[in-house]
Amino acid sequence: MNGRRPMLPTDPRIRHYTDDHVRALLAELHERGRKVGLLWPSSSTDRTLDGRVLVRFGTAPVSTLLNLLTLLLDAERDAGTTCGS
Repeated sequence: MNGRRPMLPTDPRIRHYTDDHVRALLAELHERGRKVGLLWPSSSTDRTLDGRVLVRFGTAPVSTLLNLLTLLLDAERDAGTTCGS
């Protein structure tokens, strides 16, 4: 991840992500992932556990979503492309 440390599920910043924020991030993940052949058609928000919104691809924490987006953004940057949105 270009020298960046992955976000951990216990990171206190995660608590600031609302269900709406996470849905917007999922939409971005779908758009960026589709460009490189990664599809998560059933991913969605799941529930809130201990103040953290969970994402449904195996009940992953939001940190997994953020780390996946970071990887996709880094891959786009390395390939010299940008998102068309």
